[in-house]
Amino acid sequence: MAGATTRAVVAGPDEHGLGDALEAEGAAVTRIEAEVSASALEEAGIADADLLVLTDVEEATGIPVAKELNADVRVVTYADRSLPEFVAAVADLAVDPALLDAETVAEELLADGDA
Repeated sequence: MAGATTRAVVAGPDEHGLGDALEAEGAAVTRIEAEVSASALEEAGIADADLLVLTDVEEATGIPVAKELNADVRVVTYADRSLPEFVAAVADLAVDPALLDAETVAEELLADGDA
């Protein structure tokens, strides 16, 4: 991506290393280790973020909050479990780590001109 650095907020335990893979590809990554609340999202810079990567579907209630704070943020879940139905339509992409490794997902997310 010439010119602009993709800003990503990674929320939840990143046991598969997607945050590190995004950083290795040149993204600026901010992490939320605690509950994904409006204040945590604001503190992490969601207003200016291109991506919200959620690694814990238990924190799925943070997805509509993030979209409220930044309607243009692309929400990606990278988790072993499916999203609850009430937020599944709000997320832009759901990826199972068993199907794609973190490096491949990071490359694809950053190769897309929309990020």
